[in-house]
Amino acid sequence: MRILHVITSLETGGAENLISEMVPLLKKKGVEVDVLTFIGGETPFYEKLRKNSINVYSLARKGSVYRVGFIFKIFPFLKKYDIIHTHNTACQLFVALAKMIIPCKCKLVTTEHSTENRRRSKWWLKPFDKWMYSRYEKIISISEIATKLLIDYIGYDSKIITIPNGVNIEKFHSARPNKEYKKEGDVIISMVAGFRVGKDQDTLIKALQYLPTNYKVWLLGDGVRRNEIDNLISKLSLRERVRLFGVRSDVPELLQASDVIVMSSRYEGLSLASIEGMSVNKPFIASDVKGLHQTTIGAGILFPYQNDRKLAEEILKLMEDSLYYQQVAEACYKRAQLFDIDTTVNGYLEVYNNLLLQ
Repeated sequence: MRILHVITSLETGGAENLISEMVPLLKKKGVEVDVLTFIGGETPFYEKLRKNSINVYSLARKGSVYRVGFIFKIFPFLKKYDIIHTHNTACQLFVALAKMIIPCKCKLVTTEHSTENRRRSKWWLKPFDKWMYSRYEKIISISEIATKLLIDYIGYDSKIITIPNGVNIEKFHSARPNKEYKKEGDVIISMVAGFRVGKDQDTLIKALQYLPTNYKVWLLGDGVRRNEIDNLISKLSLRERVRLFGVRSDVPELLQASDVIVMSSRYEGLSLASIEGMSVNKPFIASDVKGLHQTTIGAGILFPYQNDRKLAEEILKLMEDSLYYQQVAEACYKRAQLFDIDTTVNGYLEVYNNLLLQ
């Protein structure tokens, strides 16, 4: 069985994280598996794959992921693999177009990583999206809510299967805290997310205004909104209380050094960063939105989207009540254990095996 995973890049993000965790495990199970990125770069996720002897190919070093020329560059890969598995819209589209132009025996699989995206609000794109998804033999959705919303959008469910994203729970739970950046008496609130529209680090930063000065925010990730976030920090005079870490390879160690983990997004699919946050046995607080609601309710704490005052109140409540803090932390860790990466890998393997039997 030869499989190629195709993704726009290996920068920060949930899909990128999943590939970096899952592909080496697929290889250990005897699958010949490689990765193709539209835009290359030596990121932590790239390095992780290379350390596990995974071949990583790229179509370009920089620039837009929506280059028509990529369709032709995909041609040689179509006949080398039994299954081409895409992630992200550009990859879904260009691989589907490439196979339409150059017929081949390879099966197409894609993973839908989010509950919503900007395309779905544009009615004129719906027929095009329905065509694109129809080119795939199997569509994997990462949560029940994401599956429901996708079915509502494209109008059929025969190709769609739900396989929740997974995390290497033990790696996060057993990590040694990296306290290099933590001063005595600090209360650290961390968020792991790309700096892009929809992640809303802004709300967490604004919440600091209502918290004591020893409360600090660590933001792990990078992206197109970094300058906007940096300007907001300066505008609110919080430069000494917010640290921008960028993309890091020691996320488990930094989360272990944190006191509270937050995800203030506008929407998620099944957020790997959320599961990772719960895996370190710390309280997890999330905005009450699609994707995060389903993952968090009954374990962590939910607050109204963009309500920075309420977020600050929930953080204070945790830090001022040690028994409540411990109860929430334990419930979060128990919830995280439902999303172990091995379960995800076995689900994907079952999909691959069934397709090759057809």
